Amino acid sequence: MAEINLENWQQQSADHQKQYKHFLKNPNKNKVLKQLPKLHEEAFNKIDCLACAACCKNYSPRFKTPDVKRISKHLKLKESVFIDTYLNLDEDGDYVAKSAPCPFLGEDNFCTIYEERPSDCKRFPYTDEDVLIKRPALTQKNSTFCPAVFYVLEKLGEK
Repeated sequence: MAEINLENWQQQSADHQKQYKHFLKNPNKNKVLKQLPKLHEEAFNKIDCLACAACCKNYSPRFKTPDVKRISKHLKLKESVFIDTYLNLDEDGDYVAKSAPCPFLGEDNFCTIYEERPSDCKRFPYTDEDVLIKRPALTQKNSTFCPAVFYVLEKLGEK
């Protein structure tokens, strides 16, 4: 297996979007799902999220009702105040952050509510779960700004 060059991964990802689309259109689900835990771990042994934080700088997770309840309690805010202060409803009717970067992203790229962060944040970038193949458009989009998704797709493409 070849070593994945993470030096210019964004350009490589842009160049490989057609391949990713083709691969994600009809993957061997059982084979892919079997490989994901190992590839996920491998990716995060090579990639430091704190050096990047592109997800937090450019995109918002969905803040679901349990997230809103948990985070507002943690911040000692009424849920309505938390929502009014930090969130908007998007076109899908989901609560998302009003601003980018995420209002909870510190200058050091650490999340100031890490222990209470939304479930979308805990699960992102979905490289160890079936979302990777169940939502191919999301996976492709994520591959353009997350080096871990790029890495996993490149490794899956080798096989």
